[in-house]
Amino acid sequence: MKKIFKSKEEWKKILPDLSYRVTRNGETERAFTNDNFPKKNGFFNCICCDEKLFLSENKYDSGSGWPSFYAPKSESVITEVKDFSYGMERIEVICSNCDAHLGHVFPDGPKPTGLRYCINGASLVFKETV
Repeated sequence: MKKIFKSKEEWKKILPDLSYRVTRNGETERAFTNDNFPKKNGFFNCICCDEKLFLSENKYDSGSGWPSFYAPKSESVITEVKDFSYGMERIEVICSNCDAHLGHVFPDGPKPTGLRYCINGASLVFKETV
């Protein structure tokens, strides 16, 4: 996988404002504002680089207000980094291809992994498979 690098100005030109703020500045969208994806088979891709990140079959309703998945498509498509912002320790999830901030992962998800990848909807684009 070849790493994608763009300047802030380049990202601003191609991304909607909220997606830019979330993916490039590490912001979090408000809960219950961006989990309106169709319930169809497909992939959830990075809005910045179109990398396939999550499978629709791994998505579930966590009640958190953000798209939640119990596993990524593969371990290689995401990078997990310790995040000490806001006076707490969390694990940040970023796209391995373009370093976009996606969200965080928590150890309170369903089986089989017990993980909840809590992902900003503004960082994703859904691509249906036929």
